[in-house]
Amino acid sequence: MGELVGERSVGEVIDGHAAARPDAPFLIAPEARRQVSWRELRHAVAGFSAGLAGLGVGPGEPVALMMGNGWASALAILGTLYGGRLTAPVNLAAGDPQIAYTLEHSGAGIVLVSAGEEDRLRRILASIERPVRVIRCGADGPEWPAAAAAPPPARGNRIDGLLMYTSGTTGKPKGAMLTQRAILAGGENTILAHALTPADRTLLVLPLYHINGFCVSLMSTLVAGASMVVPPRFSVTQFWDQLIGQRCTWFSAVPTQFQYLLRAAQADGPPPREALAQVRFARSASAPLAPEVHRAFEALFGLVLIETMGLTETAAQITSNPLPPGARKYGSPGRAFGNEVAILGAGHREVPRGTEGEIAVRGENVFSRYLKNPEATAEAFTPDGWFLTGDLGRMDADGYIHVTGRRKELIIKGGENIAPREIDEALLTHPDVIEAAAFAVPCPDYGQRVEAAVALTPGATVTGDELRALCRREVGAFKAPDRVHILDDLPKGPSGKVQRLKLAALVAAQDLA
Repeated sequence: MGELVGERSVGEVIDGHAAARPDAPFLIAPEARRQVSWRELRHAVAGFSAGLAGLGVGPGEPVALMMGNGWASALAILGTLYGGRLTAPVNLAAGDPQIAYTLEHSGAGIVLVSAGEEDRLRRILASIERPVRVIRCGADGPEWPAAAAAPPPARGNRIDGLLMYTSGTTGKPKGAMLTQRAILAGGENTILAHALTPADRTLLVLPLYHINGFCVSLMSTLVAGASMVVPPRFSVTQFWDQLIGQRCTWFSAVPTQFQYLLRAAQADGPPPREALAQVRFARSASAPLAPEVHRAFEALFGLVLIETMGLTETAAQITSNPLPPGARKYGSPGRAFGNEVAILGAGHREVPRGTEGEIAVRGENVFSRYLKNPEATAEAFTPDGWFLTGDLGRMDADGYIHVTGRRKELIIKGGENIAPREIDEALLTHPDVIEAAAFAVPCPDYGQRVEAAVALTPGATVTGDELRALCRREVGAFKAPDRVHILDDLPKGPSGKVQRLKLAALVAAQDLA
């Protein structure tokens, strides 16, 4: 790993910052009126680790966390990691059956739960045959029924650290296992791409059970010795007050959130430019950012917006556009920082620049295996260690990646490959379209035809036919969708990505209703 972390564990990194900058802030929870210094963090996570030891939870054992954002959630994650245990955050956006599956599959014998999720958890646990112990967490963390002497931090970072389930598009979710080395590398790669220092402060926008919130926001803050502001949830109406009032220098969000911020500011006006002077950049991740949204956001707010790309299996970031004065390319998630990225073709051989193939990643941030799934693990890696992302793309002469689609999501109409993202971006040029996703539907004439679904801003009156006409102008009649379905919301997996492969069944069911 890089020189920031070396072979240190999460616990050793915390101890190092507590010794070097004990009184500097680590976490600010504005609604709870709480500020936690590095010294206080070290004391809290050591106590948390002692509480787990008192329950007989040993190093390497999984601890499930069913909690929203806040100090208690950050404490649970870091306290679990401090003593070398495996943290297994539960995605609250998932359905009850999926949560039941992940709890069963993980083998966790203990679940830490916030008060607002306790009833749901107990309902879910009723479907699980083996015993699972529930520990309730308040705003200050859990009240342990027993505690042992505070153990020292785990030594070294080659131990398992994070079990996070991927949303996928079909079948059951897969449990990606990442070592402490991998998750710290995820934080370190974020620091490398964005030149983060202890003076930086991030506003946590995404949930900590999301790989972006976990690695990009939390782990980069941890490695850099920086600070983070943790509101309980993302709020369009409170966002700018939180960012400005807490003197944050950057934040990471998903394209839909940038859409909401943009639309709200277009209606009500943006904050004054001088109020945003301390914000170095904004960061987009987890899904492609439409170039039109990218340009409009930068023009309206006067902020640098950096598009990136990452996956659960790679501890988030694999590519990023550089900060100015480096070249940012609209529509590209940038180039590799801290790991290797290649485009592979037949026989898993690297293809020439400009040629489409599968995006592959190699580096210390890559996960080690899928839990209890050696077949999927073997399929995910080439013999020489490249992780196959399933994303299609090409690399240009400057080393920037241009994503063209997913292997399983390509639309093949009359023998021609159509990348759904091209239709998505055409639809997103309309000011009333918040989300868009094109997908394939079986067709007797062409094999497959193109349809699309959109979610609109409240009160929008644009019709599906008008959006189809827009697509014909933007991408041509052959690629334009035969139908555009207007939905209240598009189906998403736990990571927040739109699940295209579910859309055909969803709209078919609505047609029959």
